[in-house]
Parts: sequence; C-alpha cells; structure tokens
Amino acid sequence: MIDLVIIGGGPAGLAAACKAWESGLRDILILERDKELGGILNQCIHNGFGLHRFGEQLTGPEYAGRFIDMLKDTGVKVQLDTMVLEVTPDKKVHCVSKEYGYQIIEAKSIVLGMGCRERTRGAIGTPGTRPAGVYTAGAAQRYVNMEGYMVGKRVLILGSGDIGLIMARRMTLEGAKVLACVEVMPYSGGLTRNIVQCLNDFDIPLYLSHTIVDIQGKDRVEKAIVAQIGPDRKPIPGTEMEFDVDTILLSVGLIPENELTKQAGIEMDPRTKGAVVYENMETSIPGVFACGNVVQVHDLVDFVSGESELAGVAAANYVQKGPVAPGRVLNVKPGADLGYTLPQRIRLEGVEKSTNVSFRVRRICGKSTILVKSGDTVIARFKRDRLAPGEMEHIALPRVLLDRAPVDEVTIEIEEA
Repeated sequence: MIDLVIIGGGPAGLAAACKAWESGLRDILILERDKELGGILNQCIHNGFGLHRFGEQLTGPEYAGRFIDMLKDTGVKVQLDTMVLEVTPDKKVHCVSKEYGYQIIEAKSIVLGMGCRERTRGAIGTPGTRPAGVYTAGAAQRYVNMEGYMVGKRVLILGSGDIGLIMARRMTLEGAKVLACVEVMPYSGGLTRNIVQCLNDFDIPLYLSHTIVDIQGKDRVEKAIVAQIGPDRKPIPGTEMEFDVDTILLSVGLIPENELTKQAGIEMDPRTKGAVVYENMETSIPGVFACGNVVQVHDLVDFVSGESELAGVAAANYVQKGPVAPGRVLNVKPGADLGYTLPQRIRLEGVEKSTNVSFRVRRICGKSTILVKSGDTVIARFKRDRLAPGEMEHIALPRVLLDRAPVDEVTIEIEEA
C-alpha cells in the first residue's frame, strides 16, 4: 500500500507532491497520463506566471520546470503515460499504462489534481454549418506552440477568457489577422492585464454583449455572423455584423475534469462543478483530497500551487496523524452576488490560526465591502476597490472570528458602496 497517490502531474500534482514530501511522507506516487510532467503549462509559452510565487515573470514551461526541479530533489516516484480509469471509495486506484499494464494501486491517501478541460462548440450550441476551422482556444494554443501548426490566417475569437485573449495576441504575433473578440457577457471573463496586453496593445476590438449567431462555410469556415444580445440573452434583430474568417477560436469557459471524482461517489458542488471540500481540501471521502482546477477554475497558477500545497500537507497529516478531530463544522455559503465559495465547509478543529476562503463574484462591483455573516451577525469585513468575475478573490478568516459565529453557517456577501 502506497502512502499517497497523486492523480495528475500538472502544477497541482507537482506542488502537492513536493509539499507532502517536505511534510515527511516518503512513499509518494504521481500518475500522469501525458508523456511528460507539467500539464497545461507546457503549452503556455507566454510570460506572467510566478509573480506571486517566485517574484518574477516566468513562462508556463519555466514555472513547471521550477517544480519539476524541486521534485528531482525528492524520492517521489512518477509514472508517465499512465491513464487512471477509476478511483474507488476505499482508495484503490485503477490505472493502465504501456509499461506496467493494468494496475490496481492501494493508497492510504489520494490527491486529485486532474485539472480542467474546455467547453466545446457542442456545449454552447452555436448555430450554423459544421466546417473545419473551429477550434477551442487551448487546442489552437497546443497546435501553434507545441506542434508547430498555424491554425488560420483570419481569426474571430468567441469568448474573452484568458486563453482566448492570450491566443488573440499569439495569432497576431504569428502573422494572422484577429478581426475581433466577441463576448456574450457585458464584461470580460479574463484578467484586466490580458485585456490590455493582448487586445488593446494590438488594436483588436472587444465586442461585449455580442455572440456568434451563425457560422457559414462548406469545407472550411468562410463567414461568422455576430449580433448584439439583449438582457434576455437573445440576439437583437438588425445588429448583425459579418466577418470573413477562416478560423474561429472558442474561449467559452473551463470545466473541472471530475469524472473520476463523481465515479468515486464524492459529494459535488453544482456551482463549482468540483468536489465539496473542507478547509484542508479534503473531500467527503476521508483521506481523498482535491486541489487546483479540478476543484475550482483558477485564474493564476500561483494560487493553484498554494492550494495544492495545502492538500499535500493535509494528505501527509492524514497518513501520519490520522483524520482531523471531530468537532464543530461551519457551512460556507455564497451570497446573491457570488458564484460560489470554497471551501464549502470549515472544521474548526482543522483551523490552527486562519483559513483561506476563495470566491468569484457574478458581476463587476465597484468599491465594496466583503461581509462575512453568521446568521444576522457580521463577524468580519474586508474592503475592496473593485471586484470582477474574471478575478478570483481570497480572504483569510482567523480562527478566533470563526469561533464567534453564532450559528453553524457562514455567508459571504458583497455590499457595494
């Protein structure tokens, strides 16, 4: 039986493994389906990674390389080119690889770090013909950055998530003409710095409250029809614009890769599409932890690393010291302006000094106060100059404040000035 099995060798799995080793575990195995460690970072050749973590701007491969180098200084075992097929509630991991064949690995603890995948055209139901030239932004990023293929010359991007914004710049630098970025919401889904550096710096227009209402083309995309949409999300007649394009990139959201999680019978949160977790990233199955984009979609990999290190320490503690002692549990709920809160539950016995709560707002808010309420009692306040859906927020709740909660429920609300 192995002390800790980590599923996924991307930024989440690497950080969890390094921290678990640092915490004293010596029997750790990473299972990674790709042929190399690093996950999605390997195709993210732009900079901007590592500012919080390392205090400098790194590319995705450089950021992954830092953790891979840290891993080399440990005795953590790695199996590459290994597909995990099933995780059972009694912590058995079924996996298959060319080298080892079919394996059933028994684990004392498991960290789920499978990351996320992109929504496709089918998931959003865009009308029109089905020609070649329609890619998810991440697929195009891999083709251009890793495989050396240019996916198109005249490009329209649907969605303003960070990958789409970054690919607008990347395609422009490779010689393509990016005609516009089209966003269905009245605000961008990406970081402000990416809007400035990837669109504004290259004079690429961003059409908010617009969407593609028709894709035309026989063998390859020839035209995209874009229209403005109203508050009911329906196209407004007479606002149509026609773009002559050979390529459409979709940056329409990410979905946590949670098939294994659901199969294991772990409790899921419909808001995050990830597992319900406690303050130490433990799921509803004791000894099974989830971290990174598989539990909530992050905007910065630095935060993925921090969250995953928390899971790595918790897994080590579980193996070495046993489960968190029973005691009072607070349920954390999002207010009306929040999409979700994470963790969803806080065990007070698991909080030494403070615990971090992260969330995203549903709309852009100006100067605001984040209120932490238990019943009708406000137990904490945090000031912010601005809140945006594209940027994850974090607050640290001290144990002393949580102890004062009059009821076993905490709600995070936004009070805009």
